Amino acid sequence: MDKFTKLTSSAIPLSIENVDTDQIIPARFLKATSREGFGENLFKDWRFQKDGSINSDFVFNNSTYKGRILVAGDNFGCGSSREHAAWAIHDYGFKVVVSSFFADIFKGNALNNGVLPVQVSPEYLQELFNEIEKDPNTKIEVDLETQKIIISSTGSSSDFEINSYKKTCLLNGYDDIDFLISNKEAIEVFENNRT
Repeated sequence: MDKFTKLTSSAIPLSIENVDTDQIIPARFLKATSREGFGENLFKDWRFQKDGSINSDFVFNNSTYKGRILVAGDNFGCGSSREHAAWAIHDYGFKVVVSSFFADIFKGNALNNGVLPVQVSPEYLQELFNEIEKDPNTKIEVDLETQKIIISSTGSSSDFEINSYKKTCLLNGYDDIDFLISNKEAIEVFENNRT
């Protein structure tokens, strides 16, 4: 995985609550086992009409909004436990998803695939939506080391929680195997000191 320390970016606002994994990546696209190529089908049924034409009402198709941060409504990633949802979000180009609540399995899958889920209060989430609506170029800074999210134009910030192990992995670009390998010497010392 790529290392993640800090990201400053504009954001795409998806102010819809209870977005489930089947909406993020519809089940018909789950046949592949490689992580690549899922981004083109992210929110496929919302980005396109049934006849294949672009749904101009969907925020992803509005060129006003762009960025590597997805600001989403409450209870993001609910539904089935498909890891493909995190694959699709990452492959589309998002590094951070902000919401006031994440489904646990989605949160774990995101962290395992290099996407940082930042959980904020409902009030701060609404503040983010308001600032993006006022100025779609609003920059948001996400600092993993300090565990802070900041709206650059106003300075308004919020702390966020993250599992310390997952934080270490993201900061170093480790997956679970990389983390074990990084501790190989300590593991060997421990093994050699056992009777």
